[in-house]
Amino acid sequence: MFTNLKVDAEKKNQFLEHAKAAREERAQEKHRDVAAVKIQALARGFMTRKKLRAEIRSEISQLLQIPENKDEEYKPQFKPALEVYRTIQKLFFLYHHEPVQEEFEYLCRYLLATMETDSLKVPTVLFDLFSSSFSGWVKKTRRGIIRLRGLLLSRRQPRATQEEDHMLCLRMLITFTHTATWMIIRGREVFIHVITFFVGEALTAGMNQLCNNIMGYLNQKGLYPVLQTLLTKGLARSKPVFTKASLSAITTLSLRPLIAANFSDSLLTVFILHILSVPAFIQHLSTTAPDCLTSLVTYRVFKRSLDVLSNEQSTRIIFHSLEGNYALCLLANLVHLGYTELEGLVENTLNFMSVTIRLLNSCKKYVQSKRSNLTHWHPVLGWFSQSTDMSLHEAMPYVVKQLQLLWCEKMIRLLFSELLTYVDSMGNNSKPQISPSRNILKKAMEKASSKHSSSTKIKLESSVAVLTCLPCALYQETLYTLSQLRLDILGGLSYNDVLLPILWRFLCDMGPNCGLKTFLEILSQAPNSTIHPVFSLLCLFCETASHLITTLDDMEFYEKQKIFKMDDYVKMSDFLNLFIFRVIWNGLMDIPTASNSEVFGACRGLLMILYEQSCRRSYTNKDHWLIRDLKASAFITELERGRKIAVFLLQKVPHIIPFSERVKLFRKNVEKEKDVLGLTESVCASPQSTLITVHRSRIVEDGYRQLAQLPARALKGIIRVKFINEQGLDEAGIDQDGVFKEFLEETIARVFDPSLNLFKVTSEQKLYPSSTSYIQDNHLALFEFVGKMLAKAVYEGIVVDVPFAPFFLTQILGHQQSTSYSSLDELPSLDPELAKSLSYIKHYEGDVSDLDLTFSCDEDCMGRLETHELVPGGKAIAVTNENKIRYVHLMAHFRMYRQIKDQTAAFIRGFKTFVNPDWLVMFSAPELQKLISGDNTDVDIEDLRKHTQYYGGYHTNHKVIGWLWDILEHDFNPVERSLFLKFVTSCSKPPLLGFAHLEPPFSIRCVEVSDDQDTGDTVGSILKGFFNIKKKDPVGRLPTSSTCFNLLKLPNYSKKSQLRDKMRYALHSNTGFELS
Repeated sequence: MFTNLKVDAEKKNQFLEHAKAAREERAQEKHRDVAAVKIQALARGFMTRKKLRAEIRSEISQLLQIPENKDEEYKPQFKPALEVYRTIQKLFFLYHHEPVQEEFEYLCRYLLATMETDSLKVPTVLFDLFSSSFSGWVKKTRRGIIRLRGLLLSRRQPRATQEEDHMLCLRMLITFTHTATWMIIRGREVFIHVITFFVGEALTAGMNQLCNNIMGYLNQKGLYPVLQTLLTKGLARSKPVFTKASLSAITTLSLRPLIAANFSDSLLTVFILHILSVPAFIQHLSTTAPDCLTSLVTYRVFKRSLDVLSNEQSTRIIFHSLEGNYALCLLANLVHLGYTELEGLVENTLNFMSVTIRLLNSCKKYVQSKRSNLTHWHPVLGWFSQSTDMSLHEAMPYVVKQLQLLWCEKMIRLLFSELLTYVDSMGNNSKPQISPSRNILKKAMEKASSKHSSSTKIKLESSVAVLTCLPCALYQETLYTLSQLRLDILGGLSYNDVLLPILWRFLCDMGPNCGLKTFLEILSQAPNSTIHPVFSLLCLFCETASHLITTLDDMEFYEKQKIFKMDDYVKMSDFLNLFIFRVIWNGLMDIPTASNSEVFGACRGLLMILYEQSCRRSYTNKDHWLIRDLKASAFITELERGRKIAVFLLQKVPHIIPFSERVKLFRKNVEKEKDVLGLTESVCASPQSTLITVHRSRIVEDGYRQLAQLPARALKGIIRVKFINEQGLDEAGIDQDGVFKEFLEETIARVFDPSLNLFKVTSEQKLYPSSTSYIQDNHLALFEFVGKMLAKAVYEGIVVDVPFAPFFLTQILGHQQSTSYSSLDELPSLDPELAKSLSYIKHYEGDVSDLDLTFSCDEDCMGRLETHELVPGGKAIAVTNENKIRYVHLMAHFRMYRQIKDQTAAFIRGFKTFVNPDWLVMFSAPELQKLISGDNTDVDIEDLRKHTQYYGGYHTNHKVIGWLWDILEHDFNPVERSLFLKFVTSCSKPPLLGFAHLEPPFSIRCVEVSDDQDTGDTVGSILKGFFNIKKKDPVGRLPTSSTCFNLLKLPNYSKKSQLRDKMRYALHSNTGFELS
């Protein structure tokens, strides 16, 4: 029984499992059937849609008559407008499913062709105007316009080959945003009359409304950003790709919304932001599509833009939206547009200047926030911390060309028209004619005229002052914002006969001494502040005058007196000298402020240019540069107290105190340093000294070997010298300092000998480093040693007769590194022929390019011709009238600096081992020469007599000594007195501070025997000399000297005439040790 039950249960389970499997099989079969149906449906749907799209595309192709050969001219046969409209609907159906760019482009061509026919049945526009599908047409048109926008943006970088595609899109936009090109309107006046009869003026209004509707929709969808992108891609490059047609189309499209909206502020702001900020947009219009530029002028876009930008809110929106580079491009386009729309610029000069200053300020803030000297360079604004689009860099030459219009003569005359009118009116006031015979009346009238001319004629609150200071502020902002164009700007402002003369007249008419009192009063009311507009005028004048003067040669400065007269320079320097001094001395500007002040820097820059020019070739009286109400002793006292303003003034304008006082300061600085280093007996009982042994035949070599590697402290200390004579025996030195002086003089005399080829001489016998010194082994190390030896002489107060070329002295002082330094000024002292040639090129009135010059020069190096480029790639850069000024200055710079750069650097390195550079700033180049070689004045015999020591029995009242002084003072001329000084000291010039500072002191010794028998003073020789006891009459002996000790060895002559003749013979025979 249980077994049967078990079998039944198994069968039941099997049945159930079989039934379940059957159900699952039926379910899967059902799913397979459904899936098969779906797949079939999808396949049939896909095939059907594909067939439908193919049929639609075929229908579109048939309607549009798309040719198989794309190069064929497209001339379709027009279909009825209703048929075209339905086909367009089908095309937009396909638009969302697959690419139909080709069909869309041919549709555009077809529609454009229909708009060019005068058939009443063809134009689709007319169909939709009179149909119930007008709203549908507008929607389709909008979709088409957006598709066109997408096509324009799809062009990554426009090329000449894409011109046709661009023009197709642009023509569509042009056609459907205005009715001007619709042939049906232009060509069928009768038709229009008929239509007007039925529907009235509504037709024209409807058409215009249709175009306005499309333009409004375009603006909503970003028309201007699209046009900006397109313009930037096509114009921001070294060679723009747009033709006149495409550029005209884009410009027309950008103007139509403005015209339709009657130039509303909101839309004009968008236009400024997106179109006028395109790099060099106006520049390319002027060259490629001048008709479009005329349209901008006709619609007064410049004036309208200024009105918008003058609004603070609109300006803030534009500035915040524009990146600095594009703000610069906007400025350039505005300048160019204003230059073209001259009437608008004349009427809105004040607005133009205010807007320009704001734009420059915006660029300046951008530069300051992004400035860095480690990353990316901008060709106009300088270094940046982030990279800029390379296309912008390619477009910058065009932008610069636009910006240059801002400082052209025409623009200068326009911006300073008020001042020009004032100057013309003042110049027309004729002076009263005075009879020459009435001298007293003439002098009285001249005096009255002088007082009148120095009175205040211009008040700062006057209109002429306000309207002059504003353009000055504009140009100042331009100079400091467009840093890489600084020289170009200064050149444009100064290389004309307009700006500088009228600014100088303004300053002169501000009151006595160029309105000095006015400037000081403004600063006294607001110390450290130069925000008053008149300081912009002063700063601009100084900057431009400095640039001009540095480019003038001596003929232009002194003979032709270009722009300024000599009296102007005297007056100018007097004003600047007093202004700089009083601003600091009276505490009107503290030192940190002055150090960073543009006004102070510009004024001091011009002052130092005028001072250095006068030092080179004087045009003032002797004491002109001194501050008359400043006592030198009081100034020195303030220096010794460590008062900062005195130290600052000494660094910036050292010439305000006499040269002699500055030499005393130099000597004091040396003594203080020696005390600090423990090199004087006052601080150290036995100062450290260095002993060197020098062979007479190898003075330079032995000195270099033993001294070149000594540390600076040891070199500044006492150096003892032991000479080895020609026989190899030690020489006995009488005085340690004197022997060192002899070593120093011998070393300097030999190294500066041109035959050694370390130094050469100019035509005036002035020394400068030789460019071929490399033929000497270790020539740069030798130059450094020479610099140290010369500096040692200066440091110890030993004058040496070494006349340097002025340009080399300038390099020692470091003045050639100043931007105001002109190599051309000092070139005649080195190479008169080259200076003459460069002057000829500079003043050449014809076309300089006819001379076939390039920015390179050839040099004969030991028989081998080498070509040097003055600028990178200079061999390929031709010299033209535009760049000839730069060429002559670069040529002079090469000749005087680049050729001997390494030699000069080594010499200066050695020189400044001894002499602190801060001490050298007190002196000009001629003064440094005096510091090295003494003064050029006649020998002061009385001063020499007062500081003379006597040996060998001579004394002040000895008759031979009396004869000597009388001969020197009354019988010898200045040249012979200089020869006498050279005879006894080896230098023909007296010490700067007088003979009290001659080291060692000048001395005269009575001698009875020849030099080789002379063993020095003994009791017997002293008594014989004192009592005038002669061993024998020295009639055959000549005076001799020991220049190392500044010692004159004078025989005890019995007659004055004998002494005079022997002394004169000795001087002219150049005798010293060798002839007695």
